[in-house]
Amino acid sequence: MQHAPKQQQASPARKSRRPRPAAQDTAAEVSRIASAPRSPSRGRHTGAGTEIAGVPITSERRVIDPASGIHKLDLVRYYARAAPRLLRHLAGRPVSVVRAPRGLSGDMFFQRHNGRPPIPWVTEHEDLDPGHPPLITIDTRAALIGAVQMDVIELHTWNARATDIERPDRVVFDLDPDPALGWDRMIEAAEMTRALLHDLGLESFCKTSGGKGLHVVVPLVPQADWEDAKAFARAVAQHLAATAPTQITATMGPEHRRKRIFVDYLRNARGASTAVAYGVRARSGMGISVPISWAELGNTTGGAQWTLHNIDERLTALARTDPWAGYASARQQITAELTIGLEGSGK
Repeated sequence: MQHAPKQQQASPARKSRRPRPAAQDTAAEVSRIASAPRSPSRGRHTGAGTEIAGVPITSERRVIDPASGIHKLDLVRYYARAAPRLLRHLAGRPVSVVRAPRGLSGDMFFQRHNGRPPIPWVTEHEDLDPGHPPLITIDTRAALIGAVQMDVIELHTWNARATDIERPDRVVFDLDPDPALGWDRMIEAAEMTRALLHDLGLESFCKTSGGKGLHVVVPLVPQADWEDAKAFARAVAQHLAATAPTQITATMGPEHRRKRIFVDYLRNARGASTAVAYGVRARSGMGISVPISWAELGNTTGGAQWTLHNIDERLTALARTDPWAGYASARQQITAELTIGLEGSGK
């Protein structure tokens, strides 16, 4: 694993404070982060190279993705530009990362806890995963850029915040298709998922995965525990599979997914995570997970429709409209009655 530059080793990770009351809204925290002074997105050149958000960038010309020609500095600059939007989905949530010290052609590492050398400027939470090194949150632009400097490409967030870790505030359905299926089948499956959730009185939001599929996200008031959230998600997936058995499966494994779309509900267990909105995927082409409105779904072309090569056009369009308007203000919850109703529907 790559060793941190001396400048980074001198900037230890921050320790978390005692969790704040669960009812406290995190909007103020995100606003504080978004309004903090920032270096220009393109960074500045020092005698040692480029510096962005106060983070010296090393090996900036290293090619990460030979297929697209993306360099490390291209990735760093994207995350610097996207930080104001990305931190709204990232700040305050435990995060797992995928690191690629030698780019996509070398070994990659999935990391849930801070290690040695530590990722600089992140916040450590020592009491959230007993018996293991600290979980981390990336709460500032400097922490985000520091992570990318340490060869992080992917960022995956938990379904709960560090301040209320035992009560998830969202449920995520990862629609994962058989690669042989046409994209029109993905659009249909996402619409079916949305319709079922709507019938249950729940508003949902959609984003591309940056990979092969789509994510359907249901924001929640944090009330149910992990077991209840997972049970509900499983009941939704199984109901969809029973309703459309030739199109959808709720069973993991390529043999079950053949000519079908797997509705992955397992991302709703404690410790599971999902690629963050506006996060880059460590795959050839460097696809990006991007929020879309339901009205846009029919015009999408794939889970990796947006990449590092064309994301700026999308970010410019999003400056005029928010595809997830209403997400932060959604006040809805799942109940045992909803889950029991789905399980006992006979479908």
